[in-house]
Amino acid sequence: MSPQMKMSLRRWQRKPYITYALLGITVLMFGLETLMGGSTNPVVLYELGAKINPLIVMGEWWRLITPVFLHIGIEHILLNGIIIYFLGIQIESIVGHWRYLLLYLLSAVAGNAASFAFNDSLSAGASTALFGLFGATLALPKLFPNSYQIKDMSRRFLALIVINLIFGFFSSGIDMAGHLGGLGGGYLLTYAISAPNAWISGKKVQFKYGLIFGGILVLLFIIGWWRTGALYY
Repeated sequence: MSPQMKMSLRRWQRKPYITYALLGITVLMFGLETLMGGSTNPVVLYELGAKINPLIVMGEWWRLITPVFLHIGIEHILLNGIIIYFLGIQIESIVGHWRYLLLYLLSAVAGNAASFAFNDSLSAGASTALFGLFGATLALPKLFPNSYQIKDMSRRFLALIVINLIFGFFSSGIDMAGHLGGLGGGYLLTYAISAPNAWISGKKVQFKYGLIFGGILVLLFIIGWWRTGALYY
């Protein structure tokens, strides 16, 4: 491989292509929602995989991940799209491409599992994953205690986290269970997947936090299964 090709490859590897891909898929899915009858149409949301508790109990487990790519209304996707872009680029540059993808998707699963356990309403949106990224901003300063840039990023996003949580508590249309599940999941996952050159690392640390994350996920599934069964069956 020529030096020019190696340089081009390194430049490409530094680009946040996972963030671009996630944002692209989200926009494409919103376009599909619109073509099928509108992003606020419950039938469209049902058909494309929104979180609907009784259907999860009936075996449609993919509804714990597919809602992250769906949005309800133009304001919803605009706000989440902006956060995916600006926050995603920063997190991906710190933890790396594939760790970032795992963090995004598994945070979404954690948030939707918490919503399954404690919220009976239909829900959709990238907020579960985005709160996972918020959780990562709280954990990363402990993985990189000597990094001023990461500490500064954490302080800036802490204010946004607090504002979003306060707003959510006073708004009936926001899935707070999903947000808090994503936040906690992202915090634990950041330790579990670690990051290149992290100060706190090692297989034992990663295994411990991965085990905690997995245990909480199982507990949320059990609670959601029990509550949904009690309500609908």
